[in-house]
Amino acid sequence: MKLSLKVEYACQVLAQLGYRIQTAELPHIDDLAKAEAIPSNYLVQILNELRTAGLIISKRGKQGGYALARLPSEISLYDILKAVEGDVLAHSSEGKGISSKNTSRVWGDITKDFENLLKAKCIEDCMSSGSEDMWYI
Repeated sequence: MKLSLKVEYACQVLAQLGYRIQTAELPHIDDLAKAEAIPSNYLVQILNELRTAGLIISKRGKQGGYALARLPSEISLYDILKAVEGDVLAHSSEGKGISSKNTSRVWGDITKDFENLLKAKCIEDCMSSGSEDMWYI
């Protein structure tokens, strides 16, 4: 399984919005794109999907911009993956072979375990605490 760039960008932009949760000014798409080095035309698509999923809010106009709809600790990686990619880990339905029932059950178990791992991590985990970004001379 390979994590898509779209999912990684979604996590980055949500972390960026998490940093700005206490500020009154809403960041514009160009600010977010620059801060996270994401092409703005691609970021528009991602932000629309996140807004549709209820993870962010947007306001139009001069005072407009984007903000998290919930606290960073309340937005799980599962929520993000589901919003951007749909099914987290889809597998085919049961086949007709001798081992198909057990194979399907095993993949179902893996899917549940993976979903639980994603639900245990949130945007807050993606945000830097500040100490690892500091430079010492």
